[in-house]
Amino acid sequence: MHNLKPIRQLLGVTQRAMAEGLGCTQGNIGNYEKGQTLPPDAARNLIAFSATLGLVISYDHIYGGALLPKRKEVAHG
Repeated sequence: MHNLKPIRQLLGVTQRAMAEGLGCTQGNIGNYEKGQTLPPDAARNLIAFSATLGLVISYDHIYGGALLPKRKEVAHG
């Protein structure tokens, strides 16, 4: 099991925005959120995408039981 949906909700993004950030389709995100296995390359992209939005996470946050950190505001511009 993984924590994709709670991470997406914490980031405050839609499935579509997350799909663009991870380089997959919105359908993929929906399937992952319904329980399909999140591949390691998608998890790696999730870590990078989350960091751009001020949320620093690791594989333990995605696949393990590590508590999700709080999101930091990122200055844009």
